[in-house]
Amino acid sequence: MSAIDLRIQQLDTIAAVLPMERRDELAELLTDQDIETLRHLVNEGMGANTLRALTSDLAYLQAWSLAATGRSLPWPAPEALLLKFVAHHLWDQEKRLTDPGHGMPAEVEDKLRLQGFLRASDTVRRRLATWSTLTKWRGLQGSFTSPALKSAIRLAVRATPRPKRRKSAKAVTGDVLSKLIGTCRTDSLRDVRDKAILMVAFASGGRRRSEVAGLRKEQLVMEAPIPVEGSAPLPSLSLHLGRTKTSGADNQETVYLTGRPVDALSAWLEAGRIESGSVFRAIDRWGNVSKRALDPKAINDIVKQRAAMAGLDPVEFSAHGLRSGYLTEAANRGIPLPEAMEQSRHRSVQQASEYYNSATRRSGRAARLL
Repeated sequence: MSAIDLRIQQLDTIAAVLPMERRDELAELLTDQDIETLRHLVNEGMGANTLRALTSDLAYLQAWSLAATGRSLPWPAPEALLLKFVAHHLWDQEKRLTDPGHGMPAEVEDKLRLQGFLRASDTVRRRLATWSTLTKWRGLQGSFTSPALKSAIRLAVRATPRPKRRKSAKAVTGDVLSKLIGTCRTDSLRDVRDKAILMVAFASGGRRRSEVAGLRKEQLVMEAPIPVEGSAPLPSLSLHLGRTKTSGADNQETVYLTGRPVDALSAWLEAGRIESGSVFRAIDRWGNVSKRALDPKAINDIVKQRAAMAGLDPVEFSAHGLRSGYLTEAANRGIPLPEAMEQSRHRSVQQASEYYNSATRRSGRAARLL
């Protein structure tokens, strides 16, 4: 068995935790030590999303190093190589028009493009951070804090300003959500499932698509109904998220659903005959419910598909719009930010308030002085 075949086999052992469509290509790019690092992180319980991003960054760094230097990525990387990486990725587009040698050389760019690795440069600093983290995990000291590198990044970013883009161009606020849910009109399994996904993802604080896709029946606990004066009690359910992206290793997050989202979820569990395991699953064209969980990307696809069915532009909406939409809707309804954060589980007031304040500022007195 060749070294590449062996690496493919090792990648297969972690594919269930870390889905990889380009396994053969990764086996050629990554070294034995790279793959051993990934396997170690899987065994340590690192989140799947973090692992996917890390693997993507590591593969890109290796591909770039091979294209730019003809050699595999060295550990630790010398300062000169780090500076070359910055120079190849953060450059002035106007200067490139008059100086073809400015920025990434054409032959390097062509190689990366042919491999499908070339991406927008807004991931440069993330990839440098990944590079630094991997260096530390190997017990090595890199040059990532050198004054020359910091200065180069600062000057390059200043020379190539790029506006920060939201993950979803528009928030899925209450009115938009109603339109998406309105497309789930029938009792078909797909409509029942998608309605539950949309309502649960939004009402639970705008859960991330990975948290929705990974939800399991064992995480759901029915609670005592909520009494309502003058009407029937509302069903209540606690959703035990466990560790999340922002909870930290020792915290187990829990959020609550009340009323219509609980009814929608119960309807799906009954229709899909789901008694244990993954809650949200794929449905084939014959109406058979899979035993496997939906891929996180499928949550995004469902939001976009329902947006199109509702007559909205699917380009403007994504699964992350449910998260920003929850906080925006909370602001529109006058719910205090700390209370909204208890449900969204944002740890950073600054991050949460970016969504929350945009709504209150737009309709507030400060914006209506005239």
